[in-house]
Amino acid sequence: MAEPVKESKEFRGIVRIMGKDLKGQLKVREGLAKVKGIGRNLANAIGLKVEKDLGISLVLPVGELTDKQIGQIEDIIRDPLKSGVPVFMINHKGDVESGTNKHVVQSDLQIAVHADVERLKNSRSWRGWRTALGQKTRGQHNRTTGRSGMTVGVLKKSIKAQKEASKAGDKKDAAPAKK
Repeated sequence: MAEPVKESKEFRGIVRIMGKDLKGQLKVREGLAKVKGIGRNLANAIGLKVEKDLGISLVLPVGELTDKQIGQIEDIIRDPLKSGVPVFMINHKGDVESGTNKHVVQSDLQIAVHADVERLKNSRSWRGWRTALGQKTRGQHNRTTGRSGMTVGVLKKSIKAQKEASKAGDKKDAAPAKK
């Protein structure tokens, strides 16, 4: 649980980093992890670069950062490779359009993922076909799992009892008519 932070005069309750509103009480490392497209491991790697290059403590509340420091952190987030973050930690390696390694966050990440899925569908690849049909694309079994919609062949006990009772009633009514 986060302990209360002593707020200075410059403390801000809400800080905007890369288009994401963060609570000012969050520590820098936790705040970085809240940005869409940055996980805990990348937040740790970026945090180490922030601490080493900018001299900002990772346990400092985000609300204590100045606008200049926030701008410097955003520069590192925009191009983590330039600051020395390993290539395997970024999320768009070998981009199809530009052929470069880049890291995308927030709404740019959503747009990039959507464009990748549409590219797969338009190329009529196996993954594109499966995605278009709403099926699993990574080789999982799908005979019994991953179903959507109404259940088939499975009845709840109460419905089953009602059907049996109605069948029994139909048989009693039908029996005198046959004699």
